[in-house]
Amino acid sequence: MLKITKFGGSSCASAEQFRKVKAIIEADPSRRFVVISAAGRKTPKDNKLTDLLYLCRAHIEYHVDCQPVFDLIKGRLLEIKNELGLDTPIEEELSRFREALPDLTIDDIASRGEYFTSRLMADFLGFPFVDAKDVVAMEFDGTFNFEKTTENLKGVLQKNSRFVMPGFYGTTPDGKIKVMTRGGSDISGSILARCLKADLYENWTDVSGFLMADPRIVPNPKNIEKITYAELRELSYMGASVLHEDAIFPIREYNIPIHVLNTNRPRDPGTLVLDKISDRDTGPLVTGIAGKKGFLSIEIVKRNMSTMVGIVSGALDVLNKYGVSIEHLPSGIDSFNVVVNKKDVEHNLYEILSEIKQAIAPDSIRVPEPIALIAVVGRNMNARVGSSAKLFGALAEANVNIRMISQGSSEIDIIVGVSQQDFSKAVQALYNTFTK
Repeated sequence: MLKITKFGGSSCASAEQFRKVKAIIEADPSRRFVVISAAGRKTPKDNKLTDLLYLCRAHIEYHVDCQPVFDLIKGRLLEIKNELGLDTPIEEELSRFREALPDLTIDDIASRGEYFTSRLMADFLGFPFVDAKDVVAMEFDGTFNFEKTTENLKGVLQKNSRFVMPGFYGTTPDGKIKVMTRGGSDISGSILARCLKADLYENWTDVSGFLMADPRIVPNPKNIEKITYAELRELSYMGASVLHEDAIFPIREYNIPIHVLNTNRPRDPGTLVLDKISDRDTGPLVTGIAGKKGFLSIEIVKRNMSTMVGIVSGALDVLNKYGVSIEHLPSGIDSFNVVVNKKDVEHNLYEILSEIKQAIAPDSIRVPEPIALIAVVGRNMNARVGSSAKLFGALAEANVNIRMISQGSSEIDIIVGVSQQDFSKAVQALYNTFTK
């Protein structure tokens, strides 16, 4: 079996965490290819290495001395090196990096967290270090060139049967470093899994997989043992942030499972993410419940709109002009609601409403108080009668008024909008009902 093993920032935050990583790698000889994130926080009050690097860049941009911030970065890395007795000449590389800082791009600077952490990890594991800039091929727009990446890997594998590689960045066709979105090391791991045709992609973090609900709302929620890619996408989008949602795309068509595991509790079963789960594996009715606050519902009424052409598109054209993404679009015969993220419209909401009025001349248009959206996700809901009734009954019993309802065509989720003040109460009620 071939496994790609990725460790997040919390797994690389200190010498103690490095030792846990080494124990995990040495426990399974199939863990030969390792992707590393930048060192994360050792404590809640600590700083992530990547945040410090971005702060360095900001200091330089505003002509403020960045040396104190650089010293924090250097101190974190040397602390790990010295405690583990490593030989990597990290001091020399840091010195060269410091001298070059004023002339480096933001991507060059941000990528160094993964780079330096991986250099130390490779030394500690006794693995060859392979720089992501020599492997991960990216286009100028940030998309990935899998064919070129696979070709690059063939050359690397001729020399190395195992290696450590930094996540989070790659190289554009002109040879420049380009970073991914935050959390991009998850994507680097899935790219490697795809191009090496791995049997399994292990993603090690500081939680034991996905939970059925947010533990900040629901005390000790149950663990999700198995989940499909589609379910994971829905939950991740609605706030379940254990794994970067875009990490799914490189490996989905190859049906490579993702196993989300806890570096601090390696014996925990974690969560297995699969393309499909056997029909014989019935599982719970609901896989998970996730939600977010901060949405606005623009309520538009236009009598007889169902017989008119261009009413909905007219409103959407205005939102498109302002670069506003549409979250949901529930509609009726004489009305429709456009649900958007509040932060996307907070600076020009009144201009948008005015232009919608001019474009489609609605009978009325209003924006009530912000709402929270809650997604109840489960691959088994569409096959069992009464799922929706159970959901609505749970919210009615908890005295939660439903402001919006939306169900996707895939029928694996039902999304409800509720008052923000009812958010936690609604999540708890739904969890209690579907885990009985």
